Amino acid sequence: MLTIRKGGLQTTVQDLGRSGFQKYGVVAAGAMDPFAFRIANLLVGNEENAAAIEIQLIGPEIQFEEDTLIAICGGNLSPQLDGETADSWRPVAVAKGQTLTFGKPTAGSRCYLAVAGGIDVPLVMNSRSTYLRAAIGGYQGRALTQGDRLAVGGENGRNESSDQKTAWSVPAPVYSAEPVIRVTAGRQFDLFAADSRKCFFSEPFSLSPHSDRMGCRLNGSQLALSEKQELVSEAVAFGSIQVPADGNPIILMADRQTTGGYPKIAEVITADLPLVSQLKPGDSIRFKKVSVEEAQRQLRLQERRISCLKRAIRLKWEALK
Repeated sequence: MLTIRKGGLQTTVQDLGRSGFQKYGVVAAGAMDPFAFRIANLLVGNEENAAAIEIQLIGPEIQFEEDTLIAICGGNLSPQLDGETADSWRPVAVAKGQTLTFGKPTAGSRCYLAVAGGIDVPLVMNSRSTYLRAAIGGYQGRALTQGDRLAVGGENGRNESSDQKTAWSVPAPVYSAEPVIRVTAGRQFDLFAADSRKCFFSEPFSLSPHSDRMGCRLNGSQLALSEKQELVSEAVAFGSIQVPADGNPIILMADRQTTGGYPKIAEVITADLPLVSQLKPGDSIRFKKVSVEEAQRQLRLQERRISCLKRAIRLKWEALK
């Protein structure tokens, strides 16, 4: 069991999302940074989709009631075990009674706590992800708060607890406060005025404090269509960049709606979604246009990297037996 001593800003149970139900209007939800989420689970021997804890900016305080193995991946939110630095992107042995806390974010805005065996919460429509607006999934459909107790062990996981066996790590991504995000042209790209299309790729935008798991709201040059259009609502995706009437783009994220009627100027390539998810309010972002073929190539490279890390992690544990 895990006991939540403090809830943090927004601490939720997530997996890789609620697939197959968007046609019924059910939001996918899931981890905002799927890459960090998957690696955290692999480090402790879980399946990539095992439920883990997503932590945003101001972290929780969590006490462990049994010896276990954990991994923290994603942004650096200065994690500590009983006051001592807990390294990220590596398996960490935790003893019964130890307490995990977080400090000031030094890179990125979100991290994932995976525990050997996974977080054991009920499946809702084949997923353990929390969708806060509808209060479904996760732990009672809400963010974690003081006094919550989470069961662990619904999945297979490693139970090694020796510090000697966990003194290694995997390479961590670089999370920039000024990333250049690659995008493909959106379905309505050609409907935007020429100067708006130019500004979109030549000027920076900043992340608004009003951003959330549903969307990253951007401030900067206001974008406009060349002429007023009445659009029919259509499907949106993780990374769709909509432009509402106020001209400020919104990058749709994990808790995005299933359809939308605002024009889409671009689509963030899947391989760059983790970089977007790690932005903090005030961070700057620029966009670079790439082809669909290049977007697919980058995704293949990312999946190949995950496969290589998965094999390396397995071989490392086998060598330590």
